[in-house]
Amino acid sequence: MKLVRIPENRYDNYRLDVIFKGYKWDPQFSDCNTIANHVLVISEDEHRWLEELTLKLDEETIHAEEILSANLKLAKPLRLPKKILEPLKTIGAYNPELHIRLMRYDFHPTVEGNWAVSEVNSDVPGGFAEASIMPKLACEALGGECYRFIDFSKVIAGAFTRKVKAGGRIMLAHCTSYSDDRQVMQFLGDKLEESGFIPVYCAADHLVFQNRNAASILNGYQGKVDGIFRFTPLEWLIGIKPERWIGYFDTITPSCNHPISIFAQTKRFPLVWDALEEHGAVFASWRSLLPQTIEVKDAKDKDGFIFKPAFGRVGEGISIAEACSEDEYEKIIKDVRKNPGKYLAQKKFDSMPLVGENGASFHVCLGSYTVDGQAAGYYARINRTPRIDSNAADIPVLIEKKK
Repeated sequence: MKLVRIPENRYDNYRLDVIFKGYKWDPQFSDCNTIANHVLVISEDEHRWLEELTLKLDEETIHAEEILSANLKLAKPLRLPKKILEPLKTIGAYNPELHIRLMRYDFHPTVEGNWAVSEVNSDVPGGFAEASIMPKLACEALGGECYRFIDFSKVIAGAFTRKVKAGGRIMLAHCTSYSDDRQVMQFLGDKLEESGFIPVYCAADHLVFQNRNAASILNGYQGKVDGIFRFTPLEWLIGIKPERWIGYFDTITPSCNHPISIFAQTKRFPLVWDALEEHGAVFASWRSLLPQTIEVKDAKDKDGFIFKPAFGRVGEGISIAEACSEDEYEKIIKDVRKNPGKYLAQKKFDSMPLVGENGASFHVCLGSYTVDGQAAGYYARINRTPRIDSNAADIPVLIEKKK
């Protein structure tokens, strides 16, 4: 694994192409440019190894979801919101052959020369254009004969082609007031349209459910729906009134992602592993890659643990001291003491920074996608600090061809 610098005389055009051709409409966070001037290059051997690990993690996660959906009492340590627990009782008839299951596993190189996995983005992972168009643009900028990449968009469009009727109408349910959500949905919608579907951009509450079938109430698009892509996180969805969202839990309309995803989305997922193993689950790959994860109370007086919010996203609220301001760190610790059940304690791993060609070093998070149990490409981000948060830059992932 290495960082390869995009030639300085090509970077400005590359960045503009990423913005206007690659759906990266929000290329800045505060004073931080979020389009990296490097490319993350992995070898064919690293790619095969990552794919193998990803598929093992995926198999273990999906099996765990099946057990939890049939034995909800085992989910108690997850401390899911009550509004989610009640409709979860209706998902016993969940049919994986009907729905599309999308996940992204986040890998980090460590100073020991190994990999650590920090989490699975099980509910609504993003980064689709960055895993599809950005690598293509990077190949062009580098003169791409030496590299290849996996186009995520082809894999996800293929899944919809297999499970949604040809020419069907697919509702892209997202938080419509956020441009960063719309850019993801616009990219996906354009790809689905190329595959012959009719994408409709909507909010989550533009759907109603009758006899477990989804229908649209969006002005101009009323009527039957053939597929759903939900990009509104489930823990946000439950705040919508009226509570039409309950229908997402037992719908037979093909959906990506079904709410079964909430079990692994909470970072407290490892706290149910012992109980699930008594029911036949296996977590050999997870246990070898995820740092030790325990309850906050059990980390008292133990060194080397950090705290993570159970439903944190984009690195929010993680207590890595060297990546936080003093005020932010104190605020996190104060909230952990006040609301320990909303957090978990996890053994901190030592992230290995990669050094770019200009001598700058960056920490890496390499996200590896699966779609219905198939490896589906990569989405990566880099940051100057070990915490990969909103200040991080998106970086394309290329696979170096063997000579």
